[in-house]
Amino acid sequence: MEEFREQYKKDHPKNKSVAAVGKAGGDKWKSLSEAEKAPYVAKAEKRKVEYEKNMKAYNKRQAEGPKDEDVESDKSVSEVNDEDDDEEGSGDEEDDE
Repeated sequence: MEEFREQYKKDHPKNKSVAAVGKAGGDKWKSLSEAEKAPYVAKAEKRKVEYEKNMKAYNKRQAEGPKDEDVESDKSVSEVNDEDDDEEGSGDEEDDE
């Protein structure tokens, strides 16, 4: 689909419809023979194996829990920044008079 999308954009520069590109890509895929599909299927299998490997590593890290240096407080960054703003603005903001 990546290659098809690039070629379709060159052939139809004024078309901005994602649905039209997807539909045309699906029609093109259906028209390909098994031999023509083979390189794309092999590429997809390779990417799938890589994805599964990455997901397995990610799930393992999630199961282990956070490391000591990754542990954050219960307050979000915005809450901490809000507290800092309250301390700075102690009501003396209109001293320009």
